[in-house]
Order: sequence, then structure tokens, then C-alpha cells
Amino acid sequence: MPAPKTEQYPPKSEQYPPDTRQTIVRDAAAIAVATGAYGISFGAIGVASGLSVAQTCALSLLAFTGASQFAFVGIIGGGGALVSAGLAALLLGTRNAFYGVRLASLLNLRGLRRLAGAQFVIDETTAMAVGRRTPELARVGFWSTAILLFSLWNLGTLIGAVAGESLGDPGTYGLDAAAPAAFIALLWPRLTDTRSRAVGAGAALVAVALVPLVPAGIPVLVAGAVAIAVGLRRTAKTPNGTPEPATEEAR
Repeated sequence: MPAPKTEQYPPKSEQYPPDTRQTIVRDAAAIAVATGAYGISFGAIGVASGLSVAQTCALSLLAFTGASQFAFVGIIGGGGALVSAGLAALLLGTRNAFYGVRLASLLNLRGLRRLAGAQFVIDETTAMAVGRRTPELARVGFWSTAILLFSLWNLGTLIGAVAGESLGDPGTYGLDAAAPAAFIALLWPRLTDTRSRAVGAGAALVAVALVPLVPAGIPVLVAGAVAIAVGLRRTAKTPNGTPEPATEEAR
């Protein structure tokens, strides 16, 4: 009788090329430098939106997820209410909860380490953790990216905030338009197929149509709700509620 097959970790379809601790840390450093540079932009935009240097730095320390931070300061800078800005940031940050479900078994954290790990569950740390040959390498990918990126992001935020405060009127240098531009720059690379681009364009049209009708910040919330509704409807149509398999175009 043939021996039962044991499940390979990770599944073959998810494996990365052979990696080592050194290559993972090197890649994490490259990601931290490239992404951390956005922290300078966020710092300058934060103070241009009316936040103080301390408030801007606190956002990077406590709400460590770039898209949510840019959405928050963009709404505040546009005259939106604090509640609207907070809800928009929360809406964009919900994806991190799904990342956490995927990472829980890989990281196997307990107690205070679990609480600390939750702070670092973002796109980059998740990408560096999943698909590794062993759980140990997954943890190396997660923590090396988390520590390096968190450090450089917050350093960049401080530099950008101090520099932005010294510039005076943000409109003089175009910083008042920088928040939406930076947000689009973060969003566009994630729209990797025709369907996601169509959903993004549709949500944008809804937001633009609502701008003259509702208070600042509400259009972003409604547009986000439209995108989520489309995603849930698409998931419900697949067998057992599971997502459709990735196509070559989506990759």
C-alpha cells in the first residue's frame, strides 16, 4: 500500500525561488529604502494638510499603513471632518485584517509579540512572509521587513514634516495637491488587470459625482463601499464563496 502523501510547505504553486536568511534581509532592506522614501512625502503632506509635526509623526507611529495615512491627511487637507477621515482610513486598512488571518499560522505569535506583530501587518511584510520554504524563513521575511520599513518610514515622516513646516504656505509649492497625487501613485500599481481598473475607474466617477453634493470625505467612503460591494458580489458568485483562480492577466 503506497504511503500517504504529505502536504508540502508551502504549496508548490506558491513557492519562491530558493532563498536564505541573507537574501531575504537584503530584499527587505531594498523594500524599506524604496517604500520608506514615501514617508518623506507623507510628512510634508501631513503638515501641509494642517497637522502639526507631532501629529504627523504620531500617525506614522500608530497608524502604520501608507494608503490609510494618505487618505486621512488628504481628507483633512480638503476640509473634511475628522470622523470622515478616520472612517476612510479604517476602510482602507481593513485589508490588513485579512492579511493577519493568512499570517497567523506562519508567525505563531503569542501575548505581547502578537500585539506588536499586528502593528506591522501591511502589504510589504505580508508579501515578504508568504510562500517561503519554511515558517522560519517566513518569520525572517516578516520581521526584517517590518523593523526596517517601520524605522525608515518614521524617519522619513519626521524629515518631511520638519521640511514641510519650514516651507510656509503649502499652496505656493503645490503641496496642497500632493496628497491626492501620492494616493493615486500608491493605488495605480495595485490595479493589475482590466477588471480591477474598471472598478477603480467606476469608484472614482462616483466620488467625483458626489463632490459637489456631500461634505468632504464622504465621496471617498462611498467610492470605497462601491469597490467592496463589487468584490463581495464577485466572491459570492464563485463556488463555495472562494475567489476565482488567478489568470495569467491578473498575475
